[in-house]
Amino acid sequence: MSTSSEPVSIRLLDREYTVGCEPDERDSLLAAARLLDNKMREIRGNNRMAALDRVAVLAALNLAHELQLLRSESEGRDRELARTLGDLHRRLDDLFDTPAR
Repeated sequence: MSTSSEPVSIRLLDREYTVGCEPDERDSLLAAARLLDNKMREIRGNNRMAALDRVAVLAALNLAHELQLLRSESEGRDRELARTLGDLHRRLDDLFDTPAR
């Protein structure tokens, strides 16, 4: 069953934007907007005259970099887990293949 997109208002650096999203994604969208707003405020700092487009691009680049780092860490953990599971499977196979004495 498909739901329809609903308008949601978000605020970024004291400017309001209306975007459409599915009702079940509303909370996630609002959380993402808060994260972006915080990152934009951090980048802008005390410089209230900073160009909004520059602040937005730098915030997006920072968040994309953080996402890339998290993905790399996750891939590394996945590879390590796969190696460990492979080792455990080989050990179990060796135990079952060894004739009883």
